[in-house]
Amino acid sequence: MSRHFASPSEPWFRLGSLEVSTVVLVCLLGVASGIAWVVMPDLPDLLFFHPWLVGAGEVWRVVTWPFANTIWVLITALILWYFGSELERILGRTRMLWLLLGTWASLTVASTLVTLLPGLTGSSLAGLDLLQFAVLLLWIAEYPNRPFFFGIPAWVFGTIIVAVQALSMVAGRAFGSLLSLVFSLVFVAMMARRFGLLSAYEWIPGRPGTRPAAPPRTRPVPRSEVRREQQRMTDREQLDALLDQINDHGIQSLTDAQRRELMRLRDRLRKG
Repeated sequence: MSRHFASPSEPWFRLGSLEVSTVVLVCLLGVASGIAWVVMPDLPDLLFFHPWLVGAGEVWRVVTWPFANTIWVLITALILWYFGSELERILGRTRMLWLLLGTWASLTVASTLVTLLPGLTGSSLAGLDLLQFAVLLLWIAEYPNRPFFFGIPAWVFGTIIVAVQALSMVAGRAFGSLLSLVFSLVFVAMMARRFGLLSAYEWIPGRPGTRPAAPPRTRPVPRSEVRREQQRMTDREQLDALLDQINDHGIQSLTDAQRRELMRLRDRLRKG
């Protein structure tokens, strides 16, 4: 395993019995922001991102937009946890953290670039939905043939949801949002490939990265083998005791029963 990355199964810390990995931490922060919305309904308006607002001096929106959530973030967090956790088991907690940070940066840069093009306006960014959407697509790209809802292959479901998103933007004449979506998908795919995902897609630009080595799987020891090993340990202890007696007092000190036990232990240990 690369020394730069933690074991995929190792959490950052624990809250009671809950192991807080990168994905779990992001989900918890998202849920906390959704609960805060219940108390402060105007909070998402203060946190969402749009390039024009950042240009007007509200620079905090670059960082805060993933937490512009409502209580519906509970569903988003559940989906992000389900699919993101499997990617984190592949990458490890540190690479998963950088993957999510890179996804956030890719979405932000894509929206900003579109705003700079003449005649187009960049899309607003708000909430964990966009990060969850990117993670879901990465999972689908990594496991395209996994059965999804009603046994439909994952790649079919992924194609449908991307097509629905694109067509809805075309219908609304939101061409800036459509171009921002395209840029985002390209940026996220290149970054994910660099971190070790999407290695099967050679047409994606960029050099593929290597994944951390998975911890070796240990074969479960059958109970019968455990019992045999325990018996061998007991036999060795008994044999050692008899040999100590012989060493201290001579073989003539053994009773007939002890002599028979010595021969029995010797034969059993040879067979074991």
